[in-house]
This record gives sequence, C-alpha cells and structure tokens, in this order.
Amino acid sequence: MATRLTDLFGNTRIITGLLVNLFSSICIVFLNKWIYVHYGFPNMTLTLVHFVVTWLGLFLCQKMDIFAPKTLQPSKIILLALSFCGFVVFTNLSLQNNTIGTYQLAKAMTTPVIIVVQTVYYRKTFSTKIKLTVVPITLGVILNSYYDVRFNLLGIVFATLGVLVTSLYQVWVGAKQHELQVNSMQLLYYQAPMSSAFLLLFVPFFEPLTGEGGIFGPWSLQALGMVLLSGVIAFLVNLSIYWIIGNTSAVTYNMFGHFKFCITLLGGYMLFEDPLSLNQGLGIVCTLVGILAYTHFKLAEQEEGKSRLAQRPNSSPV
Repeated sequence: MATRLTDLFGNTRIITGLLVNLFSSICIVFLNKWIYVHYGFPNMTLTLVHFVVTWLGLFLCQKMDIFAPKTLQPSKIILLALSFCGFVVFTNLSLQNNTIGTYQLAKAMTTPVIIVVQTVYYRKTFSTKIKLTVVPITLGVILNSYYDVRFNLLGIVFATLGVLVTSLYQVWVGAKQHELQVNSMQLLYYQAPMSSAFLLLFVPFFEPLTGEGGIFGPWSLQALGMVLLSGVIAFLVNLSIYWIIGNTSAVTYNMFGHFKFCITLLGGYMLFEDPLSLNQGLGIVCTLVGILAYTHFKLAEQEEGKSRLAQRPNSSPV
C-alpha cells in the first residue's frame, strides 16, 4: 500500500491531474451557486453554455490527437443525450434551490439508486454488504434534508429528479460504451452537441429570451465573464475525470471524490453561511460512513475477483 502511494504521489502528471480535478470540481459548484445567487442567470441557458464549451473543448482535443472520434448513429444515443440534458439541468436546479449541503448529500443517493436500477432492470447481483451500505447513505440524506432550516419542497423535488435521471444516465453510459465500443470522451463528443441542440429547442419555452433575466437581457460584462468561466471549468471537470480514470483507476477517482465531498460541504457552510444543525451534522456523518463503507467493500470485492483470476490454472490445448 505504501509503495502504491509513493508511486502515485511521485508521479507529477497524476498529481497535476488530481489537483486540476479537485480545483475545477469544487469551483464549478461554488461558481454556479454564485451565479444563481448574485446574478440570477437562467439555469437551462447556463447548462447550454456548459455543453457548447465542452464540445468546443473536445473538438480542440481531438484536433490535438488527444483522442480519436468515432462515427456513431444519432439514433443510438438520442435517449442518452436527453438524459444528459436532464441530469445536468435538474442537478443545477437542485443547486439553485438548495443549500450546498443538501445539494451535495442528495447527489450521494445516486449510488443506492444505481444499485436498485441495475438489480431490477439489468438483473445484476450485489453482495449483502454492498446492499447494507445503502441504509446509512439513505438515512443520512433524509436526516440532513429534514433538518435543513432552508428546506423547501421545490428544491427536494429537483434534487430527487436529479438523482433519478443521473442514475439512469450513468447506467446507460456504461451500457452504451459496451454496446458501441467507445470510450467516455468519444461518447461525450457526440452527446454534447446533440444535447445542446435539444436544450436550444426547450430554452425559449422555459426561460425568457429578452428583458430582465432573459438570455439576451442586459447582463453585465462581469456576469457574462462568470458564465463563460463556468463553462470552461465544466469542461475541465469532464476532461480531468476521464484523464484520472484513464491514468489511475475508477476506484482512485472515487476515493479522491470523498475528499472533494467533504471540502465542498465545508465550503458551502463557510462561503454561503449555510446554517448547520446538530441533526444535519449527524446526517452528514452517517452518509459519509455509508459512502466509505461502499467504497471499501467494492474495492475488497474487486481485489478478491483479481485474486481468483490469478489463481485460476492456465488451460492449454493438449
């Protein structure tokens, strides 16, 4: 274990990737919250900006030969693109209408929902230990939400929809990557412009185009600069996620995610002065225990699976 840590932290490129992901992931939450609170910028339009900037960033990446695009049939990824729109929009609406703490803990419910979806619809089996970790995660989220002094029904509705659509999106991403034989960046390269087109059609029906709060409203240069910066950071988040997983592992990324989870919670209470009751604190601790237990058991099962494969005798033709 010590050797692995030494190798990890001895690699400057990996450290750089982790720091970029840490900085961008935390910044995108706080920056978006700042944009909603201080400028009132429309949610779906901000999401559209993120999609467009992400696609432009990926376009530059493929021109620089960072990855090779693969031609895909649009009909194969329409539902995926729609779910991509849904999870980002609902997640941002949750951030807009909830405290940072409630927003962040609600995202933790993605893991239990994914387990349920894969068990019911894909007949995937999970060990009893993994299933039991759902209990403290769910209990912690309920405790935090119930005792949040800024609790509002609309925020909880958006958080719930965000979790449901995000879970479906993550399950479908894995299925589509296997079905179409593409990696995450190749898939996102086609998703982003298609999702942008869908949002462009819906924005006029849900958000004003002109006037106060409209897309083409009298926004200050500072507000527009913040929105553009938010788009660039959103691209860095996506790019760094794929880079970290590609150069380390999904487990390393998830373990690193716990650290970001804690910093984001603390930052929300410090920067936005979100109130924190004792029962909310207990909910946060309960959720963290469940998340850490899930990661521990998942890692142990993966190691056990690798050991079984290594011990399996090689079969050779006679």
